[in-house]
Amino acid sequence: MAETPADAPAQSPGKPARRARKSAVAAQPVKHGPGPTDFSDPLMRAEVKKAAVWIGMATLVGLVILLAQPLLVIFGGMVFAAMIDGGARLLGRVLPIGRGLRVTLVLLLAVSFALWVFYFAGTQIAEQAAALPATIEAQALRFLSWLKHQGFAIDVGQVQGLAEKLLGGIGQLTSAVGGLIGGVGTAFLIIVLGIYLAAEPQLYRRGVGWMLPVSERDHFEGTAVAMGRTLRMLMFGRLVGMAVEGVGTWVCLALYGVPMAGLLGLLTGLLAFLPNIGAPISGLLMVMVGFSVDTTTGLYCIAVYFIVQTIDGNVIVPMIAKKTADLAPALVLGMQLIMGALFGLIGLMLADPLVAMIKIALERQSLRNEGTA
Repeated sequence: MAETPADAPAQSPGKPARRARKSAVAAQPVKHGPGPTDFSDPLMRAEVKKAAVWIGMATLVGLVILLAQPLLVIFGGMVFAAMIDGGARLLGRVLPIGRGLRVTLVLLLAVSFALWVFYFAGTQIAEQAAALPATIEAQALRFLSWLKHQGFAIDVGQVQGLAEKLLGGIGQLTSAVGGLIGGVGTAFLIIVLGIYLAAEPQLYRRGVGWMLPVSERDHFEGTAVAMGRTLRMLMFGRLVGMAVEGVGTWVCLALYGVPMAGLLGLLTGLLAFLPNIGAPISGLLMVMVGFSVDTTTGLYCIAVYFIVQTIDGNVIVPMIAKKTADLAPALVLGMQLIMGALFGLIGLMLADPLVAMIKIALERQSLRNEGTA
């Protein structure tokens, strides 16, 4: 027989009220006491925020130091991409074809030149590279002996030991020219990164801008455009200078019959990529080889060096510098010394572009603070 409401157990009239009160309490947010990271003192909160900022900056600096080598490789890829992009833009003025085809054409021309250097001229240059260290060592010892006869207190034995250490570096450089190239993995990564960045620069620039706050994107876009334009012109001027110095040195030395003219021209062109440092090194090598023949040839090499450097320094560099960042030579040299000591040859090669990019960023930030950018 079904239960009737009268047969149901009787409920206490206060129980629904108690349940309602419990439901209302459960619906309210739970209030806890202060936690270990809560500070009631405003001054303490401000100091904690400052400490967090400093700790974050220190951590960021530590990460940059730890990842400096990979970051430098990425920057090298950006520099190589600027060179490819500059060549593609230059071809675009005379060839009405798509950007992808122009980038491919630039890469094919670069590969063709490298193949010509290492296959057609490789044998002769390798032979000259093998003979260059011995020639330089002989000339250095002759010069030291002459100084000793002139009354200078020089220990030829100690200087010879130092010269042998220095010649080890020259031997490595000439071996690299002959075909034993060091850092193949790093160079390969830089080339691959450069090709990817040059193929679709807008894609990566938009990606980096997307990760920034909306208020910062316009400023970043303007800074990136200015950096790209400056880097293209800087690398264009560097390549023109390398071609003028390398070809000019090779032609002038070959016309006079100076030994190792091809190798000296190639080394002069390659070392021209290092401003302030490369020219004196290549000039010293050229003069020492010239004096190994006779005094007249040595004086001719000195004249060739000054003529080539004068043309490059007074014609090409000013023409390109008008459209790039005007960098103080002492600033560039100091950065080269620091980057060379920290990262070796790759740091030395990228010091100049890195200084230019830092200067562009600081100038853009200064204009922004003034309200004009």
